[in-house]
Amino acid sequence: MNYNDLIYIVPAALLAITGHEFAHGYVSWKMGDPTPKEDGRLSLNPFHHLDVMGTLCLILFHFGWAKPVRINSWYYKDRKKGVFCTALAGPAANFIMAFIGLFGMGLIYKFAAGHAGNFLVYLFNLLNYFAVLNIGLGVFNLIPIPPLDGSKVFGILVHDDENYMEKHVNRYGYFVLAILAVTGILSIPMSLAQNAVVRFMYGIVRFILRF
Repeated sequence: MNYNDLIYIVPAALLAITGHEFAHGYVSWKMGDPTPKEDGRLSLNPFHHLDVMGTLCLILFHFGWAKPVRINSWYYKDRKKGVFCTALAGPAANFIMAFIGLFGMGLIYKFAAGHAGNFLVYLFNLLNYFAVLNIGLGVFNLIPIPPLDGSKVFGILVHDDENYMEKHVNRYGYFVLAILAVTGILSIPMSLAQNAVVRFMYGIVRFILRF
């Protein structure tokens, strides 16, 4: 990684993590669970949501995780639906933010290409990293390993228990994720998944902006 890129990566990572965790808390709260609000997770302050290892992985490897939002699914009227929607809210928020980033890049490319000043060049690069990091965060969090969101989706859909994976592999979850990140085992499948999402979203942007 070029350390000059940190002026783009750090703010992009903080925004991506904040949006991801805020979405979890907000959806759970709207479903009737007061726990995220009581824990201070209905906040746009990044430092309320950061997990040190997950943030470092996001900055270094372009995929990572944040501090899980504590939820109490027994407050939900429809528990299975509530857990499913709350778990997917984070990755969904990341994909929405990624599309916004790509759309912003498309606007700059269409209307300012060739005569963009320093600010627009910085903004274009920031939006690029913002889109890439959000896609990486969204895709990675769908993996069914605790504490990732995919573990709750898998647990509630397959075993009707959102904590099923945590009960069985929780002690090893962070260790497994760290090994996957450091060894690069996920590099190829993550790159394929991220590139597919980027191509799909950018195709929509090109269709809308007609370029």
